Amino acid sequence: MEDFLSCLSCGKKLGAKSKNNHGQCTECLLKLEFKTEDTDFEFIQKYLQGILDFFVSDVSAAFNKDPAARTLIEVLTSYPGIKAVLLYRISHFFWKLNVPYIPRYISDIARELTAIDIHPGAEIGSEFFIDHGVGVVIGETAEVGNNVTFYAGVVLGGTNLEQIKRHPTLGDNIVVGTGAKILGPITIGNNVRVGANSVVVNDVPPNCVVVGVPGKIVSKKGDKIDKIDLRHGDLPDPISIAISRLDKRLKEIENQFPNIKKPSKDELEIFYGEYGEGI
Repeated sequence: MEDFLSCLSCGKKLGAKSKNNHGQCTECLLKLEFKTEDTDFEFIQKYLQGILDFFVSDVSAAFNKDPAARTLIEVLTSYPGIKAVLLYRISHFFWKLNVPYIPRYISDIARELTAIDIHPGAEIGSEFFIDHGVGVVIGETAEVGNNVTFYAGVVLGGTNLEQIKRHPTLGDNIVVGTGAKILGPITIGNNVRVGANSVVVNDVPPNCVVVGVPGKIVSKKGDKIDKIDLRHGDLPDPISIAISRLDKRLKEIENQFPNIKKPSKDELEIFYGEYGEGI
C-alpha cells in the first residue's frame, strides 16, 4: 500500500495534500526545466527580428482596415487586438523555444487585459487584425495566413480531445465576421468571407462567401478580397434566397390553375435579388 503513496517521478513519499496530484509530489509538478544547450541561437535572432516585422505589419493593418484609427499612439494604447497579438507574438516565441509555463502565463495575461484568448502554439501570419476583439478565441493548433481580419466573438475551436491537429487552417486574405465559429481541423481557402454568426464545420474552397448554421457556400467567384474589407455584414441570406425561389415557383404553379383562389395581395413581402435581400 505504501507504494501507492509515493511520487511516481522521484519516489518521495506523498504528503497529505499531494496524494491527489496524479501520483506526483508538488516539487515534481512544479519542476520547470529549460535546456539552453538545445537552443538554436540563430533561430532566436531571426524570430526576434520577426516579432518586430510582424509588429509593423499588424499595426499597419489596423490603420488600413479600421477607419476609426487616427494616430499611432491611439492604436498602440487603445486597441485590444493590437495588444493581444503583440503578446501572442512574444508568447509564441517562448513556445517555439520549448520554455515551460511562461508562454501560457503570457497568453493568460493577454486574455485578462484584452478578453482575447490566443494559444501560444497557434501559427499566425502577417497583417493580422482583430477589430474590437472581445470573445475571440484561437486554439493551439490553429493556423492563420496573411491579411486576415477577425471581428468580435470569432472562435477557431477544436472538436476532439486528442493531442493532434484539431483546429482550423485559414489561408490568406480572409474576413471572419462577428460571432462566427470555425470548428475542427478544416481548411478555409484564400479570399474567403465568413458571415457573422456562421458556424463552419466543413472545408471551404478559395474565393467563396460562407454564411449560415451550419455554414453554406452562397457565392463563389474569382475576385481577390481587397486589403481593406469591412463587408462582413454585407452578405447573402440563404433563407431568403430559398423562400424567394419557392414563392416564385408557387406563383408559376398557381398560374396553371386559373380557378384556384388566390390572395388579393401578398401576405409575405419578399425582396428579390441575385443574392436575396431579406424578408
